[in-house]
Amino acid sequence: MTGSMQPRERTDFSAIVDRPAMKLPNGARIIVWTIVNLEVWDIAKPMARQVIPAPTGAALLPDVANWGWHEYGMRVGVWRFFDLYKKHGIKPTLSINARVCEDYPRVAQQAKDAGWEFMGHAYEQGPIHKEPDQKAMINRSMDVIENFTGKRPVGWLGPGLTQTLDTPEHLAEAGVKYIGDWVYDDEPTTINTDKGPLVTLPYTVELNDIPMMMVQHHESDHFMKRAIDQFDRLYQESADRPKIVSLAIHPYISGQPFRIKYLEQLYDYFNKHEGVVHWNGEQILDWYNGQKAEMESKT
Repeated sequence: MTGSMQPRERTDFSAIVDRPAMKLPNGARIIVWTIVNLEVWDIAKPMARQVIPAPTGAALLPDVANWGWHEYGMRVGVWRFFDLYKKHGIKPTLSINARVCEDYPRVAQQAKDAGWEFMGHAYEQGPIHKEPDQKAMINRSMDVIENFTGKRPVGWLGPGLTQTLDTPEHLAEAGVKYIGDWVYDDEPTTINTDKGPLVTLPYTVELNDIPMMMVQHHESDHFMKRAIDQFDRLYQESADRPKIVSLAIHPYISGQPFRIKYLEQLYDYFNKHEGVVHWNGEQILDWYNGQKAEMESKT
């Protein structure tokens, strides 16, 4: 194999109905994978996204209004998340720009102290294909997080799920074990790289507050409604094979006071059901690798 492989060259097509069903421990049926995204929006650059367009359409820098909208998430919104997950004993995956550890150490330290899993999410918010030296940026990101937490991340999510055809090689070489950028399945899968295998975990662009709230402009309770519909169907299907419900949230969106109660109600709904476990990405990775090894030993 060579670099710059197309996705179909990295993994064979696999219909879910053709695979043997994996099993969760202790009779569990469904995994809820919560991913909190923390980012750094550099005031000297155009903002990663806008809640309010530029007046008369004339964009200008600095974009203080949209920078302040994001900043609210770090000053206020994320603390609502910390309270919610502490209440439920949940330790989410933290998709984190490494620069958060430098610019917002108070927030990063709170997540570390709470036992959240740190997942690489580039150095700062911006598309990977615009990086002049992608490999160096990935290594820098992994190193900064490792120095802050004392543990090298095993997971990675590209900003906006961006990547180039060479990204999987750079990630595997940097020590990444799983990625969330391939949202093409209900289950983890293994893809090939020239630097060793990577596992894909079923991240989500549909149960994600950016497209739902900021692109599609749904009402505040829609995230809860859609997530419940997703959960209900997957819970039904989990009678035959385990399922994973992924939620992707951002503190400047779901941490707003007019949205947070719906997120709180959502976890109350999940936890009324038997067989629900709340795992981070590394736990899902370890479970999948164990199940895969067990199945291979039987063939």
